[in-house]
Amino acid sequence: MQAHEEQDYTRRLDTGLWRRLLGHLKPYHHKLRMIVLYLFICAACDALLPFLFRYAIDHFIQDQTLQGLPLFLVASVALVGVQVFTIYHFLLLSGQVECGACYTLRKLGFQRLQELPFAYFDRMPVGFLMSRMTTDAQRLADTVGWSLLDLCWGACYVVLTGVAMFLLDWRLALPVALALPVLTVICLRFQAMLLESYRKVRKTNSQITGAFNEGIMGAKTTKTLVREDRNMQEFAQLTDTMRTASIRAAVISALYMPIVVGLAACATAYAMWQGGVSVMVGGMTLGTIQVFVNYTVNFFDPVRQIARILAELQSAQAAGERVLSLLETQPAIVDTPQVQAEYGDNFHPRRENWPPIRGEIDFDRVSFHYEGGEDVLKDFTLHVGAGQTIALVGETGAGKSTIVNLLCRFYEPTGGNIRIDGVDYRQRSQLWMQSSLGYVLQQPHLFSGTIRQNIRYGMLHATDAQVEAAARLVGADDFIARLDKGYDTPVGEGGNRLSTGEKQLVSFARAILADPRIFVLDEATSSVDTQAEQRIQQAIRRVLTGRTAFIVAHRLSTVRAADRILVISEGRIAEQGTHTELIRARGHYYRLYTNQFQEQQEAAILDTAASAE
Repeated sequence: MQAHEEQDYTRRLDTGLWRRLLGHLKPYHHKLRMIVLYLFICAACDALLPFLFRYAIDHFIQDQTLQGLPLFLVASVALVGVQVFTIYHFLLLSGQVECGACYTLRKLGFQRLQELPFAYFDRMPVGFLMSRMTTDAQRLADTVGWSLLDLCWGACYVVLTGVAMFLLDWRLALPVALALPVLTVICLRFQAMLLESYRKVRKTNSQITGAFNEGIMGAKTTKTLVREDRNMQEFAQLTDTMRTASIRAAVISALYMPIVVGLAACATAYAMWQGGVSVMVGGMTLGTIQVFVNYTVNFFDPVRQIARILAELQSAQAAGERVLSLLETQPAIVDTPQVQAEYGDNFHPRRENWPPIRGEIDFDRVSFHYEGGEDVLKDFTLHVGAGQTIALVGETGAGKSTIVNLLCRFYEPTGGNIRIDGVDYRQRSQLWMQSSLGYVLQQPHLFSGTIRQNIRYGMLHATDAQVEAAARLVGADDFIARLDKGYDTPVGEGGNRLSTGEKQLVSFARAILADPRIFVLDEATSSVDTQAEQRIQQAIRRVLTGRTAFIVAHRLSTVRAADRILVISEGRIAEQGTHTELIRARGHYYRLYTNQFQEQQEAAILDTAASAE
């Protein structure tokens, strides 16, 4: 079990990243502005309260009078009331922003995953994507809903109390202010160390999530290869890396706060000492020194909070980089603005403008290579009439699946063009093409739910009668009728309660329900037994009548009835014709067919002999 490498990101705190992140959260900008306003009012109240205490000490205590007490009580209650009001609304709106931000990030991430082409999923492990959409998204929502706003309150309070201290006595305020540059230098140094540590934590966390996913999905392979011990060793290495990085981050954070608190304590002690001297010589009232000491103590509390929040931002930025790397990944295959304006996009289709598909297909000197790889196809030309069945055979890696993936526009040609009914398919929307497409994979994927729900998956408005008619057409109704709950039988996770052949028939029914004009069968019978293959072949003959079809097959028995068989070799058509024509030609197809027939005959003889014994 080899851990995939996660992407590395920038090495410094990136304010632009947070601006981009907030740009994705536009629905909450108004609430964020209201929260900042409430926080500013709350900070102003916090800065004014010590002046009320100063008045109480100098007037009521030192002068020993109760004159003006009612007005003082009204002012105090009013100030506290404003604080309660602002804090209540701050908490309410911050909770809404946190939940809403998490929902929005996950929604945008899921939407982007629907838009991205096959090439993205070829290189991005599932575990990494799950980590981005779960823990990373929640981490960012917590930061936006609380930490960034606490940072705003702290900045407002520091500015307001700083101004008030200089107005009271600039000589006492100056040493307190001089402590800030020292704290700034310390913050910058610790920020760099924390950012590196938290990036390591987030990167390893993604790798651990990926390892969990691979361990669960590959459990059977692990058992058959007796890899349990080795897998545990490799997983232990990942968790050790995670523990080391987490401990380092915790140690740095543990050192960070005492240093900040120590500097604050020194500045506060100095202010109390000098203020006490001033009171003794009559240069300052007792109420004023009390206000100043109160300001000094409270001045460094938000500074400590800011230091804590800046430390947290290092961890959150590592999560933000990962989430934004998904949200800002641009699909390699996109419709032009003109196409979107006329035909719509994947989420807002304009079906009324879609022309019907007859199924005539042309590959015109098509070339293609995967990113960073050599050409898989080069000057590939093919004409397919509407309603024809084309079989693609050849050795592994010859380019068969690439041809059908280009046809389905899961990838686009790097040279030449593909025309559907005489029109370059890039002049139509992706959804137009793929809505008229039925695709059956070698390993069909069923979703958790019932058989009925899985058949209806691509056409939710289909009636029960239409679902059952599709199942009958492909021959799936026979095995479904034998099940206790029939069409309402749960298929299990990934369809694990059904055999491979049964899953394949359900996937056939699901594909045919939408009545596609173009059908693609990619090794649809290679993973089933002979009996299941016969049932699927019968289904294929019924389903493909009147439709344009491409059959990619390793078992040549599947393709004998095709209108034309193409032998693909190194991305080119080596031979083509009907089954009978190619057998008579005694070329590459003949050798493939006779070798496979001989192997099947030998296997049948061995099975017969084993049964006789």
